[in-house]
Amino acid sequence: MMKIIDSHMHCGVQNVSLPFGEIQGYLREGGIEGVCLFAPVEDIYDRYDDQFQDRLVWINCRQRANQYLLNLQQARTDVFAYYFVWNNFKKEELRKGYKGIKWHRHEDEPVYYYEDPLCETFLQEVYDLGLPILLEESFENTLYLIERIKGRTPVIIPHLGMLNGGFYALFHSGVWDDETIYADTALAASGEMAQFLEKYGSGRLLFGSDFPFGSPYQELQKLTRLSLGPEDFENVASRNFLRLIKVIPQPGR
Repeated sequence: MMKIIDSHMHCGVQNVSLPFGEIQGYLREGGIEGVCLFAPVEDIYDRYDDQFQDRLVWINCRQRANQYLLNLQQARTDVFAYYFVWNNFKKEELRKGYKGIKWHRHEDEPVYYYEDPLCETFLQEVYDLGLPILLEESFENTLYLIERIKGRTPVIIPHLGMLNGGFYALFHSGVWDDETIYADTALAASGEMAQFLEKYGSGRLLFGSDFPFGSPYQELQKLTRLSLGPEDFENVASRNFLRLIKVIPQPGR
C-alpha cells in the first residue's frame, strides 16, 4: 500500500501550464508516493463568463484535458485520474477507467444544467460504476445534489467545505452525519480537521493539497502536526482514498 497519496491536485497543459513533470517534483519534496489528478477548471469552461455557452472548441478542450490525465494513469501505477464533468454529460467516457468524478463550480460561475435529462443519465452511470464524486458547489446546490444522489455513490466535499458554503455551515447542517459523505483536507484549517476527526473519526477524511493553490509539502505538514496515531494517519493519508477507488476493500469486506 502507498504510504501517502495526494487526493487533490490539478494537472493540465492547455490553458494553464501544469504538466505532470512539474508535479512530480512537488510530490518528491513532500515524500508523497501517489496522486489523484483533476483537469484545471480553465480547460473545462470559461469560469469568468457568467453567460458562458458551450461550443465545440470547449468540448474538444475538455476531451483533451480529461484524456491527458487518463493517459497518465494508464502509463503509471502512482496516478489516479478523475473525470471532470460539464454540461454535455458524456456518460460514455466513464467506462474508460476513470477512478472518480470532479464536479465543480463556484457561486458566481456558469451553472450545471441539473434539469437536463442527460444529467440524470450521467449520474445513473456513475452509480452503476460506483465512482466517487468530488463535489464543489454552492451550499444550496451541495445540499441539493447530496439529496439527489441519496447515498448511491460516495460524495467527497473538498477543502472540508470551505468553498461549499463553509466548514461550519456544513458541519452544523449534519451533512457529514451521512456515512457516504467524505471530506478532503486541501487548504482546510488544522482546527477544522481536528474537529472533523473528533466527531467522525478518521475513516472519511482524505489528504489533499489543491496544488497549485496549495503546496503538497505544507499541506501534509498540517496533517502531520495533528499527531494522529499510525492507523488514523494512514487512513487519511492513503487508505480512505484507496478504498473509495476500490484498490483495497472497505472494512469488513
